[in-house]
Amino acid sequence: MAALAPLARITRWGTSICKSHRIILNRSCPTRGIASSIDPSHGLTDEQKEFQKVAFDFAANEMAPHMAEWDQKEIFPVETLRKAAQLGFGGIYVQPDVGGSGLSRLDTSVIFEALSTGCVSTTAYISIHNMCAWMIDTFGNNEQRDKYCPDLCAMEKFASYCLTEPGSGSDAASLLTTARRNGDHYILNGSKAFISGGGDTDVYVVMCRTGGKGPKGISCVVVEKGSPGLSFGKKESKLGWNSQPTRAVIFEDCAVPVSNRLGEEGQGFNIAMKGLNGGRINVASCSLGAAHASLLLAREHLLVRKQFGETLSNNQYLQFRLAEMATKLVASRLMVREAAKALQEGRSDAVSLCSMAKLFATDECFSICNQALQMYGGYGYLKDYPVQQFVRDIRAHQILEGTNEVMRMIISRNLLSES
Repeated sequence: MAALAPLARITRWGTSICKSHRIILNRSCPTRGIASSIDPSHGLTDEQKEFQKVAFDFAANEMAPHMAEWDQKEIFPVETLRKAAQLGFGGIYVQPDVGGSGLSRLDTSVIFEALSTGCVSTTAYISIHNMCAWMIDTFGNNEQRDKYCPDLCAMEKFASYCLTEPGSGSDAASLLTTARRNGDHYILNGSKAFISGGGDTDVYVVMCRTGGKGPKGISCVVVEKGSPGLSFGKKESKLGWNSQPTRAVIFEDCAVPVSNRLGEEGQGFNIAMKGLNGGRINVASCSLGAAHASLLLAREHLLVRKQFGETLSNNQYLQFRLAEMATKLVASRLMVREAAKALQEGRSDAVSLCSMAKLFATDECFSICNQALQMYGGYGYLKDYPVQQFVRDIRAHQILEGTNEVMRMIISRNLLSES
Protein backbone atom coordinates (compact mmCIF):
# COMPACT_ATOMS: atom_id res chain seq x y z
CA MET A 1 0.00 0.00 0.00
CA ALA A 2 1.57 3.25 -1.14
CA ALA A 3 0.44 5.29 1.88
CA LEU A 4 2.34 3.10 4.33
CA ALA A 5 6.01 4.06 4.09
CA PRO A 6 8.75 2.13 5.93
CA LEU A 7 9.26 3.23 9.52
CA ALA A 8 12.45 4.92 10.57
CA ARG A 9 14.09 3.31 13.58
CA ILE A 10 14.45 5.38 16.72
CA THR A 11 17.26 5.25 19.25
CA ARG A 12 15.54 6.50 22.41
CA TRP A 13 14.53 3.67 24.74
CA GLY A 14 13.03 5.05 27.97
CA THR A 15 12.99 3.10 31.25
CA SER A 16 14.05 -0.52 31.65
CA ILE A 17 10.42 -1.58 32.08
CA CYS A 18 9.43 0.18 28.87
CA LYS A 19 12.45 -1.43 27.22
CA SER A 20 11.19 -4.86 28.29
CA HIS A 21 7.71 -4.05 27.01
CA ARG A 22 9.20 -2.90 23.71
CA ILE A 23 11.28 -6.08 23.34
CA ILE A 24 8.24 -8.26 24.00
CA LEU A 25 6.21 -6.29 21.46
CA ASN A 26 8.93 -6.68 18.86
CA ARG A 27 8.73 -10.43 19.44
CA SER A 28 4.96 -10.22 18.93
CA CYS A 29 5.39 -9.11 15.35
CA PRO A 30 4.22 -12.05 13.19
CA THR A 31 7.64 -12.34 11.58
CA ARG A 32 9.40 -12.72 14.91
CA GLY A 33 8.37 -16.13 16.19
CA ILE A 34 5.29 -15.59 18.38
CA ALA A 35 3.57 -18.87 19.31
CA SER A 36 1.69 -19.90 16.18
CA SER A 37 -1.56 -20.56 18.07
CA ILE A 38 -2.03 -16.84 18.80
CA ASP A 39 -0.24 -15.40 15.75
CA PRO A 40 -2.34 -12.37 14.68
CA SER A 41 -1.17 -12.71 11.08
CA HIS A 42 -3.05 -15.99 10.52
CA GLY A 43 -5.44 -15.74 7.59
CA LEU A 44 -4.13 -12.40 6.33
CA THR A 45 -2.96 -11.61 2.82
CA ASP A 46 0.67 -10.68 2.17
CA GLU A 47 -0.32 -7.01 1.88
CA GLN A 48 -2.21 -7.12 5.17
CA LYS A 49 0.80 -8.74 6.84
CA GLU A 50 2.99 -5.91 5.55
CA PHE A 51 0.98 -3.06 7.03
CA GLN A 52 0.38 -5.12 10.17
CA LYS A 53 4.15 -5.27 10.55
CA VAL A 54 4.40 -1.51 9.99
CA ALA A 55 1.80 -0.96 12.72
CA PHE A 56 3.52 -3.37 15.13
CA ASP A 57 6.85 -1.62 14.54
CA PHE A 58 5.30 1.80 15.10
CA ALA A 59 3.67 0.57 18.31
CA ALA A 60 6.95 -0.88 19.62
CA ASN A 61 9.20 2.02 18.62
CA GLU A 62 7.06 5.15 18.80
CA MET A 63 4.34 4.35 21.33
CA ALA A 64 5.34 1.72 23.91
CA PRO A 65 8.42 3.65 25.18
CA HIS A 66 6.18 6.63 26.00
CA MET A 67 2.96 4.88 27.04
CA ALA A 68 3.51 5.29 30.79
CA GLU A 69 4.62 8.92 30.53
CA TRP A 70 1.65 9.88 28.36
CA ASP A 71 -0.63 8.26 30.93
CA GLN A 72 0.94 9.72 34.06
CA LYS A 73 1.43 13.23 32.67
CA GLU A 74 -1.80 13.17 30.61
CA ILE A 75 0.02 14.10 27.40
CA PHE A 76 -1.90 14.26 24.12
CA PRO A 77 0.93 13.08 21.81
CA VAL A 78 0.24 15.26 18.78
CA GLU A 79 3.59 14.73 17.08
CA THR A 80 3.35 10.96 17.43
CA LEU A 81 -0.16 11.06 15.98
CA ARG A 82 1.15 13.00 12.99
CA LYS A 83 3.90 10.42 12.52
CA ALA A 84 1.17 7.78 12.46
CA ALA A 85 -0.66 9.82 9.84
CA GLN A 86 2.46 9.80 7.64
CA LEU A 87 2.04 6.02 7.51
CA GLY A 88 -1.57 6.35 6.39
CA PHE A 89 -3.18 5.85 9.79
CA GLY A 90 -5.04 9.19 9.90
CA GLY A 91 -7.70 8.14 7.39
CA ILE A 92 -7.37 4.39 7.08
CA TYR A 93 -10.78 3.75 5.52
CA VAL A 94 -11.21 7.18 3.94
CA GLN A 95 -11.12 7.30 0.13
CA PRO A 96 -7.74 8.06 -1.48
CA ASP A 97 -8.96 11.03 -3.54
CA VAL A 98 -9.13 13.12 -0.34
CA GLY A 99 -5.95 11.77 1.26
CA GLY A 100 -7.18 8.53 2.81
CA SER A 101 -5.62 5.08 2.57
CA GLY A 102 -8.78 3.49 1.14
CA LEU A 103 -8.43 0.28 3.13
CA SER A 104 -11.15 -2.15 4.23
CA ARG A 105 -12.69 -2.56 7.67
CA LEU A 106 -10.73 -5.77 8.16
CA ASP A 107 -7.50 -3.98 7.25
CA THR A 108 -8.42 -1.27 9.76
CA SER A 109 -9.03 -3.82 12.51
CA VAL A 110 -5.65 -5.41 11.88
CA ILE A 111 -3.93 -2.02 12.14
CA PHE A 112 -5.72 -0.90 15.31
CA GLU A 113 -5.02 -4.22 17.02
CA ALA A 114 -1.31 -3.87 16.27
CA LEU A 115 -1.10 -0.19 17.27
CA SER A 116 -2.94 -0.82 20.51
CA THR A 117 -0.17 -3.12 21.74
CA GLY A 118 1.91 0.05 22.10
CA CYS A 119 -0.71 2.31 23.69
CA VAL A 120 -4.42 1.60 23.94
CA SER A 121 -5.45 5.14 24.81
CA THR A 122 -3.64 6.77 21.90
CA THR A 123 -4.85 4.14 19.43
CA ALA A 124 -8.42 4.54 20.67
CA TYR A 125 -8.24 8.25 19.89
CA ILE A 126 -6.87 7.47 16.42
CA SER A 127 -9.87 5.18 15.92
CA ILE A 128 -12.33 7.93 16.90
CA HIS A 129 -10.56 10.40 14.62
CA ASN A 130 -10.78 7.88 11.77
CA MET A 131 -14.50 7.41 12.39
CA CYS A 132 -15.11 11.15 12.15
CA ALA A 133 -13.06 11.45 8.95
CA TRP A 134 -15.00 8.53 7.45
CA MET A 135 -18.33 10.15 8.32
CA ILE A 136 -17.37 13.35 6.50
CA ASP A 137 -15.96 11.36 3.58
CA THR A 138 -19.07 9.17 3.31
CA PHE A 139 -21.91 11.59 4.03
CA GLY A 140 -20.36 14.91 3.05
CA ASN A 141 -20.60 16.49 -0.36
CA ASN A 142 -17.51 17.03 -2.51
CA GLU A 143 -16.92 20.52 -1.13
CA GLN A 144 -17.04 19.24 2.47
CA ARG A 145 -14.83 16.27 1.68
CA ASP A 146 -12.24 18.49 0.01
CA LYS A 147 -12.38 21.02 2.84
CA TYR A 148 -11.95 18.68 5.80
CA CYS A 149 -10.65 15.25 4.83
CA PRO A 150 -7.11 16.04 3.59
CA ASP A 151 -6.15 17.82 6.83
CA LEU A 152 -7.81 15.12 8.93
CA CYS A 153 -6.06 12.31 7.07
CA ALA A 154 -2.72 14.08 7.56
CA MET A 155 -3.68 14.78 11.18
CA GLU A 156 -2.84 18.40 10.65
CA LYS A 157 -6.26 18.81 12.21
CA PHE A 158 -7.93 16.49 14.70
CA ALA A 159 -11.56 15.47 15.03
CA SER A 160 -14.01 14.62 17.82
CA TYR A 161 -17.32 12.78 17.74
CA CYS A 162 -20.12 14.52 19.65
CA LEU A 163 -23.19 12.40 20.38
CA THR A 164 -23.37 11.73 24.14
CA GLU A 165 -24.95 14.34 26.39
CA PRO A 166 -25.20 14.69 30.19
CA GLY A 167 -28.76 13.37 30.05
CA SER A 168 -28.58 11.02 27.07
CA GLY A 169 -25.97 8.30 26.91
CA SER A 170 -27.41 4.96 25.92
CA ASP A 171 -30.68 6.67 24.94
CA ALA A 172 -28.94 8.68 22.23
CA ALA A 173 -32.16 9.49 20.33
CA SER A 174 -33.34 11.62 23.26
CA LEU A 175 -30.51 14.16 22.84
CA LEU A 176 -31.44 17.77 23.61
CA THR A 177 -28.82 19.89 21.83
CA THR A 178 -30.81 22.06 19.41
CA ALA A 179 -29.92 23.60 16.06
CA ARG A 180 -32.38 26.35 15.11
CA ARG A 181 -32.28 27.53 11.52
CA ASN A 182 -31.61 31.26 11.13
CA GLY A 183 -31.03 32.15 7.50
CA ASP A 184 -27.93 30.38 6.25
CA HIS A 185 -26.82 29.36 9.74
CA TYR A 186 -27.90 27.00 12.50
CA ILE A 187 -27.83 28.36 16.04
CA LEU A 188 -26.74 25.56 18.37
CA ASN A 189 -27.55 25.39 22.08
CA GLY A 190 -26.77 22.53 24.43
CA SER A 191 -23.81 20.46 25.56
CA LYS A 192 -22.06 17.18 24.86
CA ALA A 193 -20.36 15.03 27.51
CA PHE A 194 -17.30 12.76 27.63
CA ILE A 195 -15.94 14.03 24.29
CA SER A 196 -12.57 12.50 23.42
CA GLY A 197 -10.18 15.22 22.31
CA GLY A 198 -12.61 17.93 23.42
CA GLY A 199 -10.92 21.32 23.58
CA ASP A 200 -7.73 20.13 21.88
CA THR A 201 -9.23 19.06 18.57
CA ASP A 202 -10.21 21.20 15.60
CA VAL A 203 -13.31 19.60 14.06
CA TYR A 204 -16.43 18.45 15.94
CA VAL A 205 -18.92 16.14 14.25
CA VAL A 206 -22.05 17.04 16.21
CA MET A 207 -25.48 15.39 16.42
CA CYS A 208 -28.13 17.99 17.14
CA ARG A 209 -31.90 18.36 16.99
CA THR A 210 -33.21 20.30 13.99
CA GLY A 211 -36.70 18.77 14.16
CA GLY A 212 -39.09 17.08 16.57
CA LYS A 213 -38.55 14.39 19.17
CA GLY A 214 -36.97 11.06 18.36
CA PRO A 215 -34.29 9.95 15.92
CA LYS A 216 -35.89 11.55 12.84
CA GLY A 217 -35.43 15.01 14.31
CA ILE A 218 -31.64 14.70 14.53
CA SER A 219 -29.16 16.15 12.04
CA CYS A 220 -25.37 16.09 11.82
CA VAL A 221 -23.25 19.24 11.50
CA VAL A 222 -19.52 19.94 11.51
CA VAL A 223 -18.50 22.60 14.01
CA GLU A 224 -15.03 24.11 13.80
CA LYS A 225 -12.97 25.12 16.81
CA GLY A 226 -13.11 28.87 17.25
CA SER A 227 -16.75 29.16 16.23
CA PRO A 228 -18.49 31.91 18.24
CA GLY A 229 -20.45 30.35 21.10
CA LEU A 230 -18.37 27.16 21.26
CA SER A 231 -16.63 26.47 24.58
CA PHE A 232 -15.37 23.55 26.63
CA GLY A 233 -15.68 22.23 30.17
CA LYS A 234 -12.85 21.28 32.48
CA LYS A 235 -10.52 18.48 31.51
CA GLU A 236 -11.90 15.33 33.13
CA SER A 237 -9.75 13.23 35.48
CA LYS A 238 -10.13 9.63 34.33
CA LEU A 239 -9.19 6.10 35.38
CA GLY A 240 -7.56 5.46 32.01
CA TRP A 241 -7.45 6.81 28.45
CA ASN A 242 -5.22 9.58 29.80
CA SER A 243 -3.26 10.29 26.61
CA GLN A 244 -6.41 11.84 25.16
CA PRO A 245 -8.18 14.77 26.86
CA THR A 246 -11.87 14.46 27.64
CA ARG A 247 -14.11 17.50 28.12
CA ALA A 248 -17.68 18.66 27.77
CA VAL A 249 -18.36 20.55 24.55
CA ILE A 250 -20.73 23.46 25.11
CA PHE A 251 -22.81 25.39 22.58
CA GLU A 252 -24.26 28.77 23.56
CA ASP A 253 -25.91 30.44 20.58
CA CYS A 254 -23.16 28.87 18.48
CA ALA A 255 -23.60 29.89 14.83
CA VAL A 256 -22.71 27.16 12.32
CA PRO A 257 -23.20 27.53 8.54
CA VAL A 258 -25.95 25.37 7.08
CA SER A 259 -23.35 24.34 4.52
CA ASN A 260 -21.62 22.42 7.33
CA ARG A 261 -24.49 19.95 7.62
CA LEU A 262 -23.66 16.39 6.55
CA GLY A 263 -26.46 14.85 4.52
CA GLU A 264 -30.05 16.04 4.84
CA GLU A 265 -31.93 17.30 7.86
CA GLY A 266 -33.19 14.35 9.88
CA GLN A 267 -30.44 12.04 8.65
CA GLY A 268 -28.13 12.63 11.61
CA PHE A 269 -29.15 9.68 13.78
CA ASN A 270 -28.66 7.28 10.88
CA ILE A 271 -25.22 8.80 10.23
CA ALA A 272 -24.34 8.48 13.92
CA MET A 273 -25.36 4.83 14.09
CA LYS A 274 -23.48 3.92 10.91
CA GLY A 275 -20.42 5.58 12.36
CA LEU A 276 -20.82 3.61 15.59
CA ASN A 277 -21.08 0.26 13.81
CA GLY A 278 -17.53 0.80 12.61
CA GLY A 279 -16.56 2.38 15.92
CA ARG A 280 -17.55 -0.82 17.71
CA ILE A 281 -15.24 -2.84 15.49
CA ASN A 282 -12.50 -0.29 16.09
CA VAL A 283 -12.72 -0.32 19.88
CA ALA A 284 -12.97 -4.12 19.90
CA SER A 285 -9.78 -4.18 17.82
CA CYS A 286 -8.06 -1.93 20.35
CA SER A 287 -9.13 -4.42 23.02
CA LEU A 288 -7.51 -7.22 21.04
CA GLY A 289 -4.20 -5.35 21.02
CA ALA A 290 -4.29 -4.79 24.77
CA ALA A 291 -5.10 -8.45 25.40
CA HIS A 292 -2.40 -9.64 22.99
CA ALA A 293 0.24 -7.50 24.69
CA SER A 294 -0.94 -8.51 28.19
CA LEU A 295 -0.86 -12.20 27.29
CA LEU A 296 2.72 -11.88 26.06
CA LEU A 297 3.73 -9.98 29.20
CA ALA A 298 2.08 -12.63 31.41
CA ARG A 299 3.80 -15.44 29.50
CA GLU A 300 7.18 -13.73 29.91
CA HIS A 301 6.55 -13.27 33.64
CA LEU A 302 5.59 -16.92 34.16
CA LEU A 303 8.78 -18.03 32.43
CA VAL A 304 11.11 -15.97 34.67
CA ARG A 305 9.34 -15.52 38.02
CA LYS A 306 10.26 -18.19 40.60
CA GLN A 307 8.21 -19.27 43.61
CA PHE A 308 8.55 -22.45 45.69
CA GLY A 309 11.83 -23.26 43.93
CA GLU A 310 10.57 -23.25 40.31
CA THR A 311 9.25 -20.88 37.70
CA LEU A 312 5.54 -20.09 37.67
CA SER A 313 5.35 -21.62 34.20
CA ASN A 314 5.56 -25.06 35.87
CA ASN A 315 2.39 -24.43 37.86
CA GLN A 316 -0.42 -26.34 36.17
CA TYR A 317 -3.14 -23.96 37.38
CA LEU A 318 -1.35 -21.01 35.79
CA GLN A 319 -0.72 -23.05 32.64
CA PHE A 320 -4.46 -23.66 32.36
CA ARG A 321 -5.27 -19.99 32.95
CA LEU A 322 -2.78 -18.99 30.25
CA ALA A 323 -4.44 -21.45 27.88
CA GLU A 324 -7.84 -19.92 28.66
CA MET A 325 -6.46 -16.45 27.99
CA ALA A 326 -5.08 -17.54 24.62
CA THR A 327 -8.37 -19.19 23.68
CA LYS A 328 -10.37 -16.07 24.57
CA LEU A 329 -7.96 -13.91 22.54
CA VAL A 330 -8.16 -16.00 19.39
CA ALA A 331 -11.96 -16.39 19.66
CA SER A 332 -12.33 -12.63 20.09
CA ARG A 333 -10.06 -11.91 17.13
CA LEU A 334 -12.00 -14.27 14.86
CA MET A 335 -15.31 -12.70 15.86
CA VAL A 336 -14.05 -9.14 15.34
CA ARG A 337 -12.60 -9.93 11.93
CA GLU A 338 -15.79 -11.66 10.79
CA ALA A 339 -17.83 -8.63 11.86
CA ALA A 340 -15.43 -6.33 10.03
CA LYS A 341 -15.91 -8.34 6.85
CA ALA A 342 -19.71 -8.24 7.26
CA LEU A 343 -19.66 -4.47 7.69
CA GLN A 344 -17.43 -3.99 4.65
CA GLU A 345 -19.72 -6.16 2.54
CA GLY A 346 -22.88 -4.43 3.76
CA ARG A 347 -24.39 -7.71 4.92
CA SER A 348 -27.77 -7.80 6.64
CA ASP A 349 -26.23 -9.33 9.76
CA ALA A 350 -23.53 -6.65 10.05
CA VAL A 351 -25.16 -4.59 12.83
CA SER A 352 -25.72 -7.65 15.03
CA LEU A 353 -22.26 -9.03 14.34
CA CYS A 354 -20.63 -5.68 15.16
CA SER A 355 -22.57 -5.63 18.45
CA MET A 356 -21.63 -9.25 19.21
CA ALA A 357 -17.98 -8.59 18.45
CA LYS A 358 -17.90 -5.48 20.60
CA LEU A 359 -19.66 -7.23 23.49
CA PHE A 360 -17.60 -10.42 23.36
CA ALA A 361 -14.19 -8.96 22.59
CA THR A 362 -14.28 -6.10 25.09
CA ASP A 363 -15.52 -8.38 27.89
CA GLU A 364 -13.12 -11.22 27.16
CA CYS A 365 -10.11 -9.02 26.47
CA PHE A 366 -10.65 -7.16 29.74
CA SER A 367 -10.71 -10.56 31.44
CA ILE A 368 -7.39 -11.44 29.76
CA CYS A 369 -5.72 -8.20 30.87
CA ASN A 370 -7.09 -8.55 34.39
CA GLN A 371 -5.85 -12.14 34.64
CA ALA A 372 -2.42 -11.03 33.39
CA LEU A 373 -2.30 -8.49 36.21
CA GLN A 374 -3.22 -11.24 38.69
CA MET A 375 -0.39 -13.42 37.40
CA TYR A 376 2.03 -10.58 38.12
CA GLY A 377 0.85 -10.52 41.74
CA GLY A 378 1.81 -7.37 43.63
CA TYR A 379 4.06 -6.25 40.80
CA GLY A 380 1.05 -6.07 38.48
CA TYR A 381 -0.46 -3.39 40.70
CA LEU A 382 2.56 -1.12 40.34
CA LYS A 383 2.60 1.59 37.68
CA ASP A 384 6.17 0.56 36.87
CA TYR A 385 4.67 -2.36 34.93
CA PRO A 386 2.54 -1.84 31.81
CA VAL A 387 -0.06 -4.53 32.50
CA GLN A 388 -1.97 -2.32 34.97
CA GLN A 389 -2.27 0.41 32.33
CA PHE A 390 -3.75 -2.03 29.84
CA VAL A 391 -6.34 -2.97 32.49
CA ARG A 392 -7.21 0.68 33.19
CA ASP A 393 -7.32 1.74 29.55
CA ILE A 394 -9.32 -1.22 28.29
CA ARG A 395 -12.03 -0.90 30.96
CA ALA A 396 -13.61 2.01 29.09
CA HIS A 397 -14.25 -0.19 26.07
CA GLN A 398 -17.11 -1.97 27.83
CA ILE A 399 -18.86 1.40 28.23
CA LEU A 400 -18.26 3.55 25.15
CA GLU A 401 -19.47 3.18 21.54
CA GLY A 402 -22.65 1.80 23.13
CA THR A 403 -22.46 0.05 26.49
CA ASN A 404 -22.25 -3.72 26.49
CA GLU A 405 -25.75 -3.76 27.95
CA VAL A 406 -26.97 -1.90 24.85
CA MET A 407 -25.09 -4.42 22.69
CA ARG A 408 -27.18 -7.15 24.32
CA MET A 409 -30.33 -5.17 23.53
CA ILE A 410 -29.38 -4.82 19.86
CA ILE A 411 -28.54 -8.51 19.52
CA SER A 412 -31.69 -9.73 21.26
CA ARG A 413 -33.95 -7.41 19.28
CA ASN A 414 -32.48 -8.74 16.07
CA LEU A 415 -33.02 -12.33 17.18
CA LEU A 416 -36.61 -11.75 18.28
CA SER A 417 -37.57 -9.76 15.19
CA GLU A 418 -36.48 -12.47 12.74
CA SER A 419 -39.30 -14.56 11.26
